[in-house]
Parts: sequence; C-alpha cells; structure tokens
Amino acid sequence: MSATTAVLAGRRAAEALMVDACTIRRQSGEATDPDTGQITRTYTVVYSGRCRIQQRALESQGSDVGEARVYQVPYELQLPMSVTGPAVEDVVTCDTSALDADLPGRQWWIRGLAGGTHKTARRIQIEEVTG
Repeated sequence: MSATTAVLAGRRAAEALMVDACTIRRQSGEATDPDTGQITRTYTVVYSGRCRIQQRALESQGSDVGEARVYQVPYELQLPMSVTGPAVEDVVTCDTSALDADLPGRQWWIRGLAGGTHKTARRIQIEEVTG
C-alpha cells in the first residue's frame, strides 16, 4: 500500500467520524448606528458542512478581564482536508450534532491552524470563551 493510498483511506475514516455540522463565518464589515452607537457586524460564510468538535482539555483556564472572571476552554475542530480558507479569528458555530445535544448553537473562535501532506483531517484549534 502506498502512502497516498493509506492517507486517502485515513481521510475517509476521519470523515466518517464527522457527524456534526458547523458554519464558519468571517467578519466582513461593521456599521455603527449614529443615534444609538450600537455596532452591527456583517459576516461572510467561509464554510458550512460536516465537522467534528472535540474538547481538548477537561479544565478551563481562568483569567481576569477588567472586573470579570473569564474562562477559556480549548477545543479542536476537525474538518475534511478538502476544506480551505478558514483563518484565525473566524467564528465557528455548531449547527447540528448527532451525538451531543449540548453542541448546537455554541460558538468558538479559531485560534490556530494546522495542515500537512499526510494529515487525515484538517485540525483547527478553537476556543470557547465563557464567563
């Protein structure tokens, strides 16, 4: 078996585990209402489709932001290797999950990208901020 054949088989196996669906959006602009000062952001969809979302650590890291305590929880987003274009600071929203009813509706921010010739899935570091 060649390395290419093995990688392609691994990619098919990895995609079989992608039972969630997500949308990745990138901020494309913003407008400020002159009367209220409220900012409205606009987004462009970068990707919408199958994925796998995995929490990378059981514990969160707490930090103080102003007078609030914020907890950062690291996750990993796995996408098919055919997906291109996600970037740091894009927003990931879980649309559906076949096996975890707590995932749909949650949002994460892309914090790190990874790729490589022999990867079976595009693994992306994402972070959910709660507090």
